[in-house]
Amino acid sequence: MRILVLGGAAGGGVPQWNCNASISSGVREGRIESPCRTQASIAVSSDRERWVLVNASPDLRQQFLEQRQLWPRPGRLRDSPVQAVLLTGGEIDNVAGLLTMRERQAFSLWATRQVLAMLDDNPIFEALDRDLVQRCPLPLDRSVAITGPEGELGIRVLAFPVPGKVPLYLEKRAGGDLAGSAEGSIGLEISAGERTFHYVPGCASLTPGIRNRIDGSDLLFFDGTLWSDDEMIAAGTGQKTGRRMGHMSISGPEGSIALLRDLKIGRKIFIHVNNSNPALLADSPQRAELNRAGWSIAADGMEIDL
Repeated sequence: MRILVLGGAAGGGVPQWNCNASISSGVREGRIESPCRTQASIAVSSDRERWVLVNASPDLRQQFLEQRQLWPRPGRLRDSPVQAVLLTGGEIDNVAGLLTMRERQAFSLWATRQVLAMLDDNPIFEALDRDLVQRCPLPLDRSVAITGPEGELGIRVLAFPVPGKVPLYLEKRAGGDLAGSAEGSIGLEISAGERTFHYVPGCASLTPGIRNRIDGSDLLFFDGTLWSDDEMIAAGTGQKTGRRMGHMSISGPEGSIALLRDLKIGRKIFIHVNNSNPALLADSPQRAELNRAGWSIAADGMEIDL
């Protein structure tokens, strides 16, 4: 199984287009050591020819152009090796890139029934021709074989609920309860042959169920949005805590480094990293701390073989 990291950043990417805070401005101007990052997405293949995309970020067109393995295959006028798209939620970060895939290309679209209903409610997604793009319900806690226009792809996926929040654009409809439902935010257990990894790009809190699910994983991609809960407030770039946005922190006694320390996981990578997070900087004490704990930061273009 091959995994491509198409993007490693949270919403806005690094640098964020309208942000002049220290990390975004430093990356933009080349003053600090950190590569540019697009918004979080990965692609997975069991045969290195047909691919499953996990989340369609707003930066999807750029990500496709930068990954030769995702270019149209030779000898075909219109083509894509991307056979299926999986969504872990209905946030803009996860679904906006679907509109990049509207040029009458066949693929299957997998998400929970709740997220598919969100897409159904928004007529702009009817740009994805339903005669070509099959919308496939992804059940919770049951392994399914992912298929596309060319049949089974050799990838099995088990979706499991993850504490999160309703998408930003639906907060006013939520009646004050922003936590969302079990189908609103999910993690994925992705398998091919004997190898399995887990993808959890957003997580508001670590439940016993999630801990049990990811223990023993060959590879874990986990929510790395913020180093500390009040990070954006302290930097003056926002008014919300990480918990308010549906993300647990990396650091501290209730952070992901501490709470996942005792699990047996082959490789641990933080993804969906916000442009305010000091761990983005290769020479920062925060990066050194997470490296000592056995973690790394997802970088665009990273390739992993399991």
